[in-house]
Amino acid sequence: MWDADSRKFQLRLIDWGLAEFYHPKTEYNVRVASRYFKGPELLVDFQEYDYSLDLWSFGCMFASMIFRKEPFFHGHDNYDQLVKITKVLGTDELYAYIDKYNIRLDPQYDELLGRQAVLFKPHVLHAHRVVDTLAWSKFVTSENQRYISNEAIDLLDKLLRYDHQERLTAKEAQAQPYFDPVRAESEANAASR
Repeated sequence: MWDADSRKFQLRLIDWGLAEFYHPKTEYNVRVASRYFKGPELLVDFQEYDYSLDLWSFGCMFASMIFRKEPFFHGHDNYDQLVKITKVLGTDELYAYIDKYNIRLDPQYDELLGRQAVLFKPHVLHAHRVVDTLAWSKFVTSENQRYISNEAIDLLDKLLRYDHQERLTAKEAQAQPYFDPVRAESEANAASR
């Protein structure tokens, strides 16, 4: 993470549980990854996941870093993990996601999420979601506000999406305005050589 005040980088490395080459239309085991970084696809037993899972995990780590809340989603088990995610991201897009991919939720979620998940048919969601900075602003405190910018929130919002196809790719994430200071510093260093 780039700290604009100190003009230093903070690097965090974690083990996300499994290194894999992903192939389209291939089913993988959903019993992978560290709980706090598991994408929704794993928590709802969607087996055709891909590299976008890593971007969800990065989003969780990024949220932990900017909000100084570790882990950001702190579920006590896999069921509670999804509940914690819905408390931040809501349930409408979760239900749109499970409907889009014909995912059948474990009946245990019916009570946990407060709906009859299997019978729910979501309303039509807008194709282009507006970033809800108010939703993210509830995590801003006097201790972490220096790490948070509109660019950071925009990046985070594009990473933490239920639908894996809506998440940024790694290349798209690197091109986000949040990383402009890093690119500028790199260009300045290259020019001074």
